[in-house]
Amino acid sequence: MLGRREFLEYTLKSAMLLGIGNKLVPWSGSWFTLPSEDQVTLRFAVVSDGHYGQAQTQFDEMHNLVIGALNREKSGRGIDFTFVNGDLFHDEPSFLLPVKKKWDELAMPYYVSHGNHDKISEQAWMEAFGKGWHYDFTRKNCSFVVLNTASQYGDYICPDQQKAKALLNAHKKSKHLFVFMHITPFKWTGGGMDCPDLTTHFKRHNNIKAVFHGHDHDIDEVKTRDGIHYVFDAHVGGSWGLPYIGYRIVEVMKDGTILTYQMNAGLDKQMNSDIFAAVMHS
Repeated sequence: MLGRREFLEYTLKSAMLLGIGNKLVPWSGSWFTLPSEDQVTLRFAVVSDGHYGQAQTQFDEMHNLVIGALNREKSGRGIDFTFVNGDLFHDEPSFLLPVKKKWDELAMPYYVSHGNHDKISEQAWMEAFGKGWHYDFTRKNCSFVVLNTASQYGDYICPDQQKAKALLNAHKKSKHLFVFMHITPFKWTGGGMDCPDLTTHFKRHNNIKAVFHGHDHDIDEVKTRDGIHYVFDAHVGGSWGLPYIGYRIVEVMKDGTILTYQMNAGLDKQMNSDIFAAVMHS
C-alpha cells in the first residue's frame, strides 16, 4: 500500500500524462484478445470510491482521469452505462451536488449506490439522483439490483432484508442478475461485514452472475463463495489503496459468458481478467 505522498505523486503523474496529450496505447500487456464486438450483448463499467472533496487529495484530477478513460471507452468499444458503487463524496454533504455535476460529464448513462462516506439522508440522495438507496433496473436481457450498506451517518449496516428480498425475487426469472452494494457481506476483507441472512438469500437465486463491491480500495480482484462471484474494483479517489486509479469493465456475451477485467485509467492498461462460464451456480 502506498503512503499518501506516494499515491498523490502517482496520481498527478498520470493526470499530467493525459493532460499533455500523450497518446496512450490501449490493451498494453493484455492477457487475452478481446472477443469481437458482435459477440457482446451488453458492456458496462463499474467504479467506486471517488471520495470527492477529501482534504489533501487531488479529487478533481482523479475524477477527470477516470471520466476521460470511460468516455474514451464509450467512443471506442462502447459502454452501455457506468455504475458508481458508493463513497461518491467524502463525508461533507456540500459535496453531493458538485460530485453529481462531475459524474454528469460521463458520455453515457450512469447509476449510483450509497456508501458509508456519503453522509446524507436518503431523501437528499433521492432528490439528487432520482433513486433511493435500494432499487432495480434492467438493460437488455440483464437485471440489476442495488442494495444499501450504510446509514446516513456512516454506520455499516446490512441491506434492508425486506427490500433486498423483494428486489431479488422480482428478477428471479431474469437470465442474468447482477447486484451492486458498496460493502461486501463477508468479513474476508478489512472493511467487510457479515450479513448471513442476505448471503443465504443470494444462494436461492442461481441467476446471480456477480455481486459488485467498492469500499476496499486495495482490492481489484474476484472472490467466490457458494458459487457466487464477488467483484472488487479498487478506487477512483481517496488517500489510500492500490497505486492506480481503476475501473472495471463487464462484457455480457451472447452465449451467456461474462467477461470482466480491471483497467488502470492512467496507463490505459488491463490489470487482470476473469471469465464466468455460461452456467448457473448450484
